[in-house]
Amino acid sequence: MTYVIHGATGAQGAPVVAALAAAGKPVTAVTRNAHAVVDGARVVAAPYSSAVDLTDAYRGAAGVFVHLPVASEEDRQIFAGNILAAVRAARPARVVFSTSGFPIDPAVGGAASTLAAGLADSGVSHAVIAPELYLENLLMPYVMDSVRERGVLPYAIRADFPVSWASHLDIADVAVALFERTDVTGAVSVGQYPAITGPDLAEVFGTWLGRDVVFEPITPEEMRTSIAPLIGEAAAADIAGAYQAMSTMPDRSIAPETSAQKLLGVTPRTTSQWLADIGV
Repeated sequence: MTYVIHGATGAQGAPVVAALAAAGKPVTAVTRNAHAVVDGARVVAAPYSSAVDLTDAYRGAAGVFVHLPVASEEDRQIFAGNILAAVRAARPARVVFSTSGFPIDPAVGGAASTLAAGLADSGVSHAVIAPELYLENLLMPYVMDSVRERGVLPYAIRADFPVSWASHLDIADVAVALFERTDVTGAVSVGQYPAITGPDLAEVFGTWLGRDVVFEPITPEEMRTSIAPLIGEAAAADIAGAYQAMSTMPDRSIAPETSAQKLLGVTPRTTSQWLADIGV
């Protein structure tokens, strides 16, 4: 039985493939390109737009790791529906879904909430990885170029806004643990605890660079214009909307009682550990 990993050529799925392959597990990489080469994995082309192809990929799987791609909310709802149809038809032994930081509160709605609720009703063993914000967001050119050239770390959060940051490497660690720990179900919070603020981040980056770095809050609209050329106008607008909604919140801190630290004994990397691990 194989482990089926979505996004295996991307930032979120590739670390999961690497971690499973390193543990000697059989891995199937789900991509849109049947000719893609993924080290340590067999490649299967199964786009999110095809419930039939997803069903074929999931059938007989020991586990499926899935996350919704950056796309318009309309497309994400379609993808969530196709994933659920495939899970119900193929009945893989375990599904691990990473929300990628999107809310899963039914009162808020959205594709991530739809997928989480559908998995809960599917009768298939599952767990939901719930990160807050990704450290990899800080690798975007508009952030890193500013840090290196101006000694300024810009991001669309308030200076007094604590965040339990997590990396894609942390998500991979938790996903592998959840494939083994089938007794852990429901949402598992992933991120640094206690949460840290933007100035805290800037201080770590300053130590890493050996220079002073200060934090600069920017608006969600400024973020949108910076990321739209990279991910498209529709996806950038959705993300900016999410950050606008987040601006009214007190924090993005994980709940310790549902954390990977408590439930799985997996402690996410500090920001300095993450910088060392990715070697930027």
